[in-house]
Amino acid sequence: MCDACGYIHYDNPKIVVGAVVESRGRILLCRRAIEPRKGYWTIPAGYLELNESSEEGALREAREEANAELRLTGLLAIYNVPRISQVQLIYRAVLLSEDISAGEESEEVGLFTTEDIPWRDLAFPSVRWALNQFAEVGGIQGFAPFTNPNGETGDFDPKSTTGV
Repeated sequence: MCDACGYIHYDNPKIVVGAVVESRGRILLCRRAIEPRKGYWTIPAGYLELNESSEEGALREAREEANAELRLTGLLAIYNVPRISQVQLIYRAVLLSEDISAGEESEEVGLFTTEDIPWRDLAFPSVRWALNQFAEVGGIQGFAPFTNPNGETGDFDPKSTTGV
């Protein structure tokens, strides 16, 4: 709090929004063109902007990173990453057109079957969580959103066989 005027500056967590996007049994991934984790694969996601809903933010991020148009089908997960003060809202979505291409923040984009996902080259632990949890629910509707897997906080594990 400022002693002179009493203003209180709150340092709050950042909200990240994104989506696991499916099209004909394949998942949309973006290879990051920016740090952190440049060159690694992620789902379309990024920071929520002022005055937008989390749904609008997830749709915007997909347009910015993959020139992709989506329809959100529900909230998949809410993740907490305390080390970097993030709360992540990850949706499920379907791709409305496979006419996709890399946006400014992506080196390339692609649609991957589960078997072809570059698991060792995923950018962040929460990407792995979201992909695994998406596969776990399949087409089930009306489930409670997932949270961090038991004991996971989003820290990188250099010994992990998945790379994150």
